[in-house]
Formats: sequence, structure tokens, C-alpha cells
Amino acid sequence: MRRVANKRVRILIADREGVFRLGLKKLFALEDDLRVVAQAENAGQVAGLAEKFNPDIYFIQSDIADEDSGALLRQLRKGTRPGRIVITTARPPADEGMEFVKRGASGVVPKSAEPNVFVKSARMVANGVMWLPKGPASSAAPSIAEVAAPVRPADTLTRREKSIVSCLMQGWRNREIAQHLTITEQTVKNHLRTIYDKVGVSDRLELVLYAIHHRMELPPPPAAAA
Repeated sequence: MRRVANKRVRILIADREGVFRLGLKKLFALEDDLRVVAQAENAGQVAGLAEKFNPDIYFIQSDIADEDSGALLRQLRKGTRPGRIVITTARPPADEGMEFVKRGASGVVPKSAEPNVFVKSARMVANGVMWLPKGPASSAAPSIAEVAAPVRPADTLTRREKSIVSCLMQGWRNREIAQHLTITEQTVKNHLRTIYDKVGVSDRLELVLYAIHHRMELPPPPAAAA
């Protein structure tokens, strides 16, 4: 399984069972590219920890995801740095997998799954690929693909962030970008750090190469400010 290059995937585990949370944390601790940054036992804790730790992936128990009529999933998807969501369930995935995917989840994993399944699902979802269990739920895959296509890292960029990438494609330095977008150089640097983190690159050159390779849809570069 391909790992996320140059990046440790930050994971938040939300489950009402402390034993399950501990077991999953120990499992991910064995992998050098996966890191559990926070644990929660209810939806309220998840919301607070999400703001503090900005996880890349949330492993959320289905019962927690259903609290308050599913408000948690909507809240996480609308965040400033939305992570991808994997639902863990004790019920047959086919019974509820489709519904969670419609609500924004990127994967569904039975809590009874083998340990390697949790590791594989974390890496797949981190790479923008939907994860669904084999078996009865697989028959729903075509419909799931229609309602929830995999989210690519570039799709998480804001309009301003894409404008900055467009400027980089012109070979502009931070000062030139700041002048064209009428923002400060420090703001440009802050945006670049966020873009690097979202896309999984480490510098300007890698970002430009990424944009070319993935044919990112970018706005035209802005005209110079008057």
C-alpha cells in the first residue's frame, strides 16, 4: 500500500469504548507514517479536539457520528481544514455504509475487522481513496462512487490558496504574490504552509510539479494592484 509521502498522517479516534480507543492507538503506533494525536468519547469532545489538533483522518464510532442527527459530520466537513472521516461500526456495514458516505464519510470499517484493515484504510483514505469493506457492502460501490467521489488533496484548497498556486506557476516570489493579491508577505507564507500541508509537499518546486502533474484547475493569475 502506497504511503503518504513526506508526511505523518494525524489521526483522531472517537469511540465510547476506552478499550477500543486504546487498542486502535497502539495499533497505529506501530506504523511510522500514522500518528494518533487525540482521542474522544463523544461528539462534543471531537469538535473541540478537531480545532486544536487538525487531524487528517477521524476514526469515528457510528453511534457518535449519529449524535444530534449527524451534526458532527456536517460540522467536520465544513471546517477550515476538514479531515477525512472513517466510520467504525459494530453493525453490518451494508446496513449503514451508504448513508454515512452520503453524509460525507470517506470510509466504513467494521469494528470486528482484522488489525491490518484499519491500517490499510487509514492509508487509502489519506491518499484520497474511498474505503469500503468487502462483502455485501461491495454491491453498493457503484452508487457510492456516484454520490461521494474520492476527495483529492487539491480539492481541499480554498479559492485564495489556489490563487497563490497560480501565482507560483508564474514564477513569482512571495513579495510579488503579496503585491498582486494585496496581502502581506507573511500572509503569503502562512498560506503556503497550509497548502504544503494539505497537498503533502515540502517546498515551492514540489508544489508546482504537483500542480502540473495533477493538472490542477487554477484561476488565472491576478493583475498587479494599482
